Amino acid sequence: MYTTKIAYKLYFGLCFFVLFTQEQLNAQLVIGTPNLGFSQACASESFNTYSTTFVFSPASALSASNQFTIEMSNADGDFSSPTVIFTSSPGSVTSSPATLNFSLPETTAGENYKIRIKSSAPAATSSNSSSFAAYYKIQDSPFTINNLVATAAYCSGGNYLLTIDNPGSETNDSPLNYPSLTFNWFKVTGPTTSVFVAEGSSLTVSEEGTYFVETNYGTCTSNSFSNRVTVSAVSSGEANAEIVSSLGNPYCPGSGVTTLTTLSGNSYQWFKNGVVIPEATNQMYETNESGTYAVQVDLGSCSATGAIELVSELFDASINVSEENTIENDESLYIFITTDANNPVFEWYLNDVLIADAATDNYDATEAGLYKVIVTETSGCIASKEFTFEINEALDPFPDVENIPNIVSPNGDGFNDTWIIPTKYVNGTDTNVLIMTNRGEVVLQTDNYLNNWPDTNLNLTNINQVFYYVITTSDNDTKKGSITVVR
Repeated sequence: MYTTKIAYKLYFGLCFFVLFTQEQLNAQLVIGTPNLGFSQACASESFNTYSTTFVFSPASALSASNQFTIEMSNADGDFSSPTVIFTSSPGSVTSSPATLNFSLPETTAGENYKIRIKSSAPAATSSNSSSFAAYYKIQDSPFTINNLVATAAYCSGGNYLLTIDNPGSETNDSPLNYPSLTFNWFKVTGPTTSVFVAEGSSLTVSEEGTYFVETNYGTCTSNSFSNRVTVSAVSSGEANAEIVSSLGNPYCPGSGVTTLTTLSGNSYQWFKNGVVIPEATNQMYETNESGTYAVQVDLGSCSATGAIELVSELFDASINVSEENTIENDESLYIFITTDANNPVFEWYLNDVLIADAATDNYDATEAGLYKVIVTETSGCIASKEFTFEINEALDPFPDVENIPNIVSPNGDGFNDTWIIPTKYVNGTDTNVLIMTNRGEVVLQTDNYLNNWPDTNLNLTNINQVFYYVITTSDNDTKKGSITVVR
């Protein structure tokens, strides 16, 4: 009986051991080396999705709460402080092989990254993947150096400093705005070849040649590069100082002023059409006017000069009326604009009030006042031109006045400039009008007075000189009196 009990205990112990061992074997998970779906990872804001595929076994070992994570090494392939770049949802990955997608951190930059796969329940880690180059290209567009001036010069025995332009603008996304970036400078050796010169955000040049710089994205370098600058050494005399217009040449004045820039030197003097521009003594000069601009640059023991014929793209336009115009009652003035503007828009104003129904290149004006028309080019070079003119009502040369005036002030103010008498004595009434000085000298005698005296210079000897008139009608009715001409 005792022997039987011992046998039963041994049997049950053996069964428990077998079951426990089987559970332990089932709990072990093996994860294969991750297979990369790419040869290099060149990420950017517009693209940052990559994938890896791996196998694991047995699938039955996975807990319902298990999560797979992807860890990425540092740029040297070291996992002592890995970065988690993906974590799956609990229980979402249950079959092998599995493919996971991930994105690169913006700080990624190097040639020897690796990834590995880890599980949480049960805990297991794959071996490391093969090495791969990976960069997040936070800035990946062309940028400028040397203020986009394609030439530079230094006096023989000296040097020239090339720098990446900063700050950036709408047309220049300076990589210096991104502190994590590094840069490589190159010297051109042929139409399609160059050699590495140095690292850094600037380069001191002491050897003639053509230079440019690239953002250091290793094997992922593509669009983040600068313009090329040809640097020359000047031994004596004058070098060519290239001038660059920021808005191009021709330039569009509707975009604002254009900035003229020349090569770097110790001091500068700008000229326009051969005339010195006062206080224009910097490397850059802003203008919105066409013309021939020149600059003198002091380089130290030598100098440089340059010139540019700056041309505006502003459209041509003209108007068919003068600045001063006159219309009679019940008349109109036809105004027409001639222009070569692209898709022009016309705005007409009378006394600074927009004329609502005037939107074409012509207008028939019937009212007196101050007019303005604005012509705007709406495609290509967006710009405007403005024309102003005035329309006055014609003066009635024969107004119906009641009395004969005795004062005239010919000062051109449009009021009382000539001697205006009642209509019964003027043109067509066969009335004789006689005007003489106080010494009896006749200055006017006519049977057809036009309300136009004095129409010539009287050579007045006094400030207020007195004249005398005699008006005799056809029926011998006579009017006499004096006229004081006030200067």
